[in-house]
Amino acid sequence: MNLPMDLSADVAKARADGAPIVALESTIISHGMPYPRNIETARAVEATVRAHGATPATIAVIDGRLKIGLSDTDLERLGADGSREVMKLSRRNLASCMASGSTGATTVAATMIAANLAGIEVFATGGIGGVHRGAETSFDVSADLHELARTPVIVVSAGAKAILDVPKTLEVLETLGVPVSTVGQNPFPAFWSRWHGEVVSGGQGHATAAGIALDFAMSRQLGQTTGHLVGNPIPEADEIPLDVINPVIDRALADADANGMIGALNTPYVLQRIFELTEGRSLEANIALVLNNARLAGEIAVCLAKSRGNG
Repeated sequence: MNLPMDLSADVAKARADGAPIVALESTIISHGMPYPRNIETARAVEATVRAHGATPATIAVIDGRLKIGLSDTDLERLGADGSREVMKLSRRNLASCMASGSTGATTVAATMIAANLAGIEVFATGGIGGVHRGAETSFDVSADLHELARTPVIVVSAGAKAILDVPKTLEVLETLGVPVSTVGQNPFPAFWSRWHGEVVSGGQGHATAAGIALDFAMSRQLGQTTGHLVGNPIPEADEIPLDVINPVIDRALADADANGMIGALNTPYVLQRIFELTEGRSLEANIALVLNNARLAGEIAVCLAKSRGNG
């Protein structure tokens, strides 16, 4: 049985040529933003990747087929239908979605799996999942962390989502042996905010695109199969500082508890409350940081291709 996977013409050509490619997730389209901003942002992210020398490959499952590079029709379908029809895919349900012929959008973990299958080594997202606050009693830890430990893909993010327990997230990543780099600063970024206060261990602060590419290439030569997490701070002009966003996060989390939002319902509810409490500012910051990550991912993909004699 052949894997039902389709590469777009652009992605197939880039892969055949050894040219730089950047994978992009699709839950930001289906579950992360309101229509039509989600479609507009997806197209802007793809354009940003192209502008920095790489081919974008937005990933999703459409009618049971794993698509590496989406058409305009696919983007509209994911964005217009949203969570009413489109599944949210991680490692645990990616196979069942494909086997049943369903349609789903990929999270960080599922996008990493698909990118690795397609031979794509660089992936731009917004923020990764991680250890939730109160995980010592709830055991709520994102599958993203374990995927970073087992799948060799560079993941460019603006850090872990700020609603999470960032120190515990970094501790788990260290335990799992995942390299973590920060760009332009030592502290790990906190999604909407440039600075969290937690400094990554191992001396990988102030990293550059070229340095990250070389580190990853060397890890592959050593036979290592972990991913590489890059913390790329949101541009200063677009950030919501910690002293502004933290009280909003606390309020949103308290509202979630009061309304019984647990498990899979918790994060979407909290993010929506933060959007409401910031009067839309959190969405604008989210768009800015995703575009910034697409830029850096394109640069890393170009450096990685050059290090291997391509590009």
